[in-house]
Amino acid sequence: MDVFFYAVPAVIMAGAIFMAVVVVRRSLDMSRAWNSGLIAEARCLRSYTTTSGGGDTSVSTTLHHVYEFMTRDGRTVRFEEPNGPATIVEGDIVPVHYTAERPEKATAHAPRRGLLAAGTVFTLVFCTVIVLFCIGFMVGVHGFFSMDDSSGGDGFEGTGLPF
Repeated sequence: MDVFFYAVPAVIMAGAIFMAVVVVRRSLDMSRAWNSGLIAEARCLRSYTTTSGGGDTSVSTTLHHVYEFMTRDGRTVRFEEPNGPATIVEGDIVPVHYTAERPEKATAHAPRRGLLAAGTVFTLVFCTVIVLFCIGFMVGVHGFFSMDDSSGGDGFEGTGLPF
């Protein structure tokens, strides 16, 4: 059963690392779009909400928008973006920022570099704390099981956890 004390923290660490990678990628995509200087008028084709949670947990609602715009070279691009303003409805025309290389990574969010940086840093610190806690837990459990093994492994002697 020792594996359980290593596998669960490892899965939690993998989730935290994955979340950090996703947040950094999205942050870089938005930054590149804002810095490219390319702006187009996009039409909101659709807006909808998704919900998650319920039961014993709180319900979270996310507003999504689907936009379509034409790039400077004449390509029509459609993209979806979560967490947009509730004031944008189907048919509205909004400015979008995009890069020439990857226009599908466009954003309709207005440039707020400080807020983006603060959110990214907060998420990275949060994920780092989770990873460090999991590593500490695994080291502590390893020490505990090592003590048990060195005493012959024939029973718990009441020494307790080493932390």
